[in-house]
Amino acid sequence: MKLNKLYLTCLCTMLLVLTACNKGDQDFLYKDELFGINLIGYNASTEELTVKLDTTDFLTPLQPNSRFESTTAYTFRPNENRIKLRVAEKTSGKLVLERELKKEDSGIKVNFLYIDGRTSSMPEKPAVEEGKLKLIYMFQPTTTNYTEPVDFVVGKYYAVPKVFEELARAKNVRPYEFCPPITLPTFSTAKQEYNGVMTTVSFVVRICKAGTDIPYTDGTAYSWNPLSSTAPKPVASTPSSKLYIFSEAPSGGMMRFFTRLDQ
Repeated sequence: MKLNKLYLTCLCTMLLVLTACNKGDQDFLYKDELFGINLIGYNASTEELTVKLDTTDFLTPLQPNSRFESTTAYTFRPNENRIKLRVAEKTSGKLVLERELKKEDSGIKVNFLYIDGRTSSMPEKPAVEEGKLKLIYMFQPTTTNYTEPVDFVVGKYYAVPKVFEELARAKNVRPYEFCPPITLPTFSTAKQEYNGVMTTVSFVVRICKAGTDIPYTDGTAYSWNPLSSTAPKPVASTPSSKLYIFSEAPSGGMMRFFTRLDQ
């Protein structure tokens, strides 16, 4: 009799343990939901940035003056519908970015640029296409503090007879904002004939007052050189897709530029 009671007790205990285990497995397999979060962009500051999902740290901080692309997974619990993503400067704790991520969003992607204490969206470069150049610009007038919109005017400059031929234009772009992608055909800059005369050809990107062909430097203390005053640009004859952030770097009274990001 004692043996039968002991047997029944052991059997009941085993059943309880198995039930608890099965319930736990079901919670893990069927109730928790795993989501991937992709963080892409560029930290153009001198500060290391920490990334948190609620109270959970990303394994790797975002390094100074570096492009980043990191992926992590987060498990939404059964009663959890949204979480907070927070990016902050490691030293000062200054909040750089805060975004609410929703459970119903699958494959969450967060794309941003942090530069000069400003946070903005970081556009994705278009794919490279045979026979085409694709350009995205952000202009930072750090010397003149120019505030009006500009046009990026892309084209060829023929040394003889000093003629600029426009090939493409991004219109009405505000300083510290990215322009939409500019697309133009690749072309040769080898010496060639123009109106019956052999001449050198240069790839030039002018920055003009919006809606005009007047250099934005008109009315400032700086002059515009038709060859050296150009926004950064790739090789004209090779297909490419480029994103540039550049700022002013005058040489004497002549306007020139410094490339902060070439990607």
